[in-house]
Amino acid sequence: MSKSRQQQLLIEGAGCASCVGKIEKALKATYGVEDAQMNFADRTVVVTGTADIKTLICAVESAGYNAKAFDTSDVDDAFDEKEAADWAYYKKLIRHTVIALSLGVPLMLYGLLGGAMTVNTTNERLAWLVVGVLTLVVMYFAGRHFYVGAWRSFLNHSANMDTLIALGTATAWLYSMVVVFIPDAVPMMARHVYFEATAMIIGLVDLGLALEVKARGKTSEAIKRLIGLQAKTATVIRDGKEVRIAIESVLKGDAVKVKPGEKIPVDGVVLEGHTAVDESMLTGEPMAVAKGKGDEVAAGTINKSGMVVFSATHVGKDTALAHIIDMVKRAQNSKPSIGRMADVISAYFVPSVMIICVLSALAWLNFGPQPSIAFAVVSATTVLIIACPCALGLATPMSVMVGVGKAAQAGVLIRNGEALQSASKITAMILDKTGTITEGAPKVTDIVLVHGDDEHSVMQLAASLESGSEHPLAQAIVESAQQQQVELLKIEGFNALTGLGVEGRCDGKALLFGNEKLMSERGIACDDYVHRVQELAKQAKTPMYFAVDGTLAAIIAVADPIKDDSVGAIARLKAHGIEVIMLTGDNNDTAAAVAAKVGIGEFVAQVLPEDKADKVRQLQLQGHVVGMTGDGINDAPALALADVGFAIGTGTDVAIESADITLMRGSLHGLADAIAVSKATLRNIKQNLFGAFAYNSVGIVFATGALYPFFGVLLSPVIAGAAMGFSSVTVVSNANRLRFFKAKEH
Repeated sequence: MSKSRQQQLLIEGAGCASCVGKIEKALKATYGVEDAQMNFADRTVVVTGTADIKTLICAVESAGYNAKAFDTSDVDDAFDEKEAADWAYYKKLIRHTVIALSLGVPLMLYGLLGGAMTVNTTNERLAWLVVGVLTLVVMYFAGRHFYVGAWRSFLNHSANMDTLIALGTATAWLYSMVVVFIPDAVPMMARHVYFEATAMIIGLVDLGLALEVKARGKTSEAIKRLIGLQAKTATVIRDGKEVRIAIESVLKGDAVKVKPGEKIPVDGVVLEGHTAVDESMLTGEPMAVAKGKGDEVAAGTINKSGMVVFSATHVGKDTALAHIIDMVKRAQNSKPSIGRMADVISAYFVPSVMIICVLSALAWLNFGPQPSIAFAVVSATTVLIIACPCALGLATPMSVMVGVGKAAQAGVLIRNGEALQSASKITAMILDKTGTITEGAPKVTDIVLVHGDDEHSVMQLAASLESGSEHPLAQAIVESAQQQQVELLKIEGFNALTGLGVEGRCDGKALLFGNEKLMSERGIACDDYVHRVQELAKQAKTPMYFAVDGTLAAIIAVADPIKDDSVGAIARLKAHGIEVIMLTGDNNDTAAAVAAKVGIGEFVAQVLPEDKADKVRQLQLQGHVVGMTGDGINDAPALALADVGFAIGTGTDVAIESADITLMRGSLHGLADAIAVSKATLRNIKQNLFGAFAYNSVGIVFATGALYPFFGVLLSPVIAGAAMGFSSVTVVSNANRLRFFKAKEH
């Protein structure tokens, strides 16, 4: 059985949004294809399944389009290849524009300056015949792609933008040639030629497409920036010698040397040296991070001060930077539901326009003033040209591409378009306490002895027991014991009790370490110390009970400091109208103290992982769109159930694939930034969609001549061609405004 994988194709010949549905439908109908999503703005399609690349290309060609493999295994080369292809296409469109407008502009000026655009004499017939032949040359060299695309669509029993342009310009040219060859077949008042309309429409549409291609390139700034972070070479130590090699040749386990000011080429763990690393390009965190022996470093970050040697742990496609680039690309190619709606509408749009075109022409022929045939030709041509749904197809993907890229610059990785849309609608945000609101690196602050045991022996037993646990509070106790140079003992029968604590045996002694609920279940008396525990909890400390052989031996308190910016970030969330709830497995008093300090009104303490998921479900039943923020591992059930799951972490430690949105830095400001970018992107999409719908709706009304009986206004096909081309440019330009969006920190 072949393994399901993702493959990417570069599509040629897709002219408008209606092409998207046809290409996706053709691919999804192919054996071995599980899903296919096309990004019209990027002209790429991501296919998931087991089908081979040749089969996929054949499926696209059967739908009337061209395709070629777009190998993203080497992101840098793939991006350069696409950029080169786009630049070549841009230059080709500019050449077409020059060819078409070289004829169209003089003809239009001739008409505007009072020149006769009619055929009445033999000399006029000969002159306009020459112009007609020149127009045919323009149609072949500058507009051939429209006619080829229209013919392919016809063979596949479909219609797209090329169909509308081809029908519109061909109708104007054919009508004009009829006037030239057999003028007597046309009423005297209708002997008007429209060669300038054909040439101008082709030229202006080509110009619009060229400007769109150029503007589209700006949406890839985020990917360009991320790719630019990749080092080209690395210095490795082999056989005791320093060797400069290409980045592709670095092997896992290589000792890599990095001097001050150099980019770190691959992920690794520091073997020797101390330095400060600028990780802002990956995490959005402006402060350089100190690195020493045993610390992790990530590819793409910059070594600021000292020289370090590190062991390569992830190379090539496995580095955190490579994963980030891949994730951003996949997110940019995904579609939010609002975009899929536009695709569905586009599929029916072109056939509807053709019906309106025919009805408009019939109306003019039967009810219009003389020359009715001329009015019918102008109306039909204008309807076909102005109604092209290019702007509609670009409205969503352009904004998604820029929005996802903008978020990546702030250290926020959005997994897909659906998460981008859902994040803008969040009404309730659940925050885990440890490591999310707090530093997640707690320290022992108090040891309250119950009996005459000395502090050293209590810490020795407690730390020995907790050495088998991965809980942050357990690690704090172990680290505290190590700092005091306490020797850890061997533990037998270690058992982690979910939501309660841990148990084990040491030198024949039964040890218990956990919360009050655990002590109660095991019948260990703690009543005399409840007041002391409450006092510690009110100071935002986490007190835990330690029992030896069924008797309370000590209370050990651990404090996890609140992050410096948690208060400000939570205030930003509340300013967005989001209800913030804190969930923690900690005791009620500690939770209350932390909640009060950061300004959270609702919290739930002593919760188990499944309780967090229940809270998410409860809020959803109340009608909330719920966001859940946690470490992506312990909070997995709640993250999976939430409408939007946010994994919060730092650098390479973050579980990139564990949530809908990943915050590369530990600050909750990343959470507020993600929501702010999401809201701005959705607002931008709605502006684009409204503009595109409004443009097409109003444009068609003008084009049919519906306002002619009242105001004497009939839209020219040339103006329609210009408007159609520049409507796409307007949508692209509006999407690019997002690149200048800056989330406000209150």
